[in-house]
Amino acid sequence: MRIYLPATPADVALYVLSGRVVHAVALTCFGLAALVGLVIIAWCGQWWLIAVGVGALLAAWFYTGGRHPYGYMGLGEVFVFIFFGLVATAGTVYIQSGTVPWQAWVAGSAVGLIACAILMANNIRDIPTDAVTGKRTLAVRLGDTWARRVYVLMLAVAMGCGVVLAFTPSTHQASLLLYLPAFAIATRNSWRMLSRGPSRAQGRALIPVLKTTGITELAFALAVLVSFWASSLLV
Repeated sequence: MRIYLPATPADVALYVLSGRVVHAVALTCFGLAALVGLVIIAWCGQWWLIAVGVGALLAAWFYTGGRHPYGYMGLGEVFVFIFFGLVATAGTVYIQSGTVPWQAWVAGSAVGLIACAILMANNIRDIPTDAVTGKRTLAVRLGDTWARRVYVLMLAVAMGCGVVLAFTPSTHQASLLLYLPAFAIATRNSWRMLSRGPSRAQGRALIPVLKTTGITELAFALAVLVSFWASSLLV
């Protein structure tokens, strides 16, 4: 596995990690995640969640592991939406309250879609090399033009979920202001993706888009957290 790190503005340093090291680090992270998961399950007493945890670990491993990694068959976004969005968000609500209100599903869908957009931005950048090496990601299957459109659609639907969450009985309408940073970044990224001029993000210029899509995820999640927390204090 090769990791490229910028050494200077005009140079790139190449670091090579052996497969054995990467494998050991991955197993260590899986083990720590499983341990933390067991502690949480013991705390909430919902032991059936072990099955969900096992499913998450298997999904993480077979994304790029095994003989037929599903990440290279165009299914990466499906599992990212499920585990980074629905399971992470709705699951967090469930272990704390014992229920999953519809707002949690909406929030989970939004978070999952933005996570999918992060993956899509990364894979759009890698279309030329992935197509040659046989990695049939969703971006490769859709082609550059449609992959960009799907990226924008993912963000648009996620931002729409934010509007829905801001106008639920559980929150105050003023909480819509908390989503504005995420809306602004998502709009700028969408424009860069679809622009046909010199501002069009392609090649290495997609790296900043990838970064700011991640910031969009963080900004949106913080907006959800603060809006529902603030509303709970007003009840």
